[in-house]
Amino acid sequence: GSLLQPESLLDAAAKRVAGSWAFERVEGRFQRIPEPVQRRIVYWSFPRSERQICMYSSFQPGRAAA
Repeated sequence: GSLLQPESLLDAAAKRVAGSWAFERVEGRFQRIPEPVQRRIVYWSFPRSERQICMYSSFQPGRAAA
């Protein structure tokens, strides 16, 4: 069978950052963020499930989510 690869430290950290802070806040806090780190944070910032995608795509400012 195939072996599962452990998550890289970069992905684990980027996933944690993306789940906790807006990318703009991260950019404002640190003067220089290496390009590979930026790409992984942005990647993990997007919703993964169909339900989350539908929720974010139907979001309207000033209206509470159902």
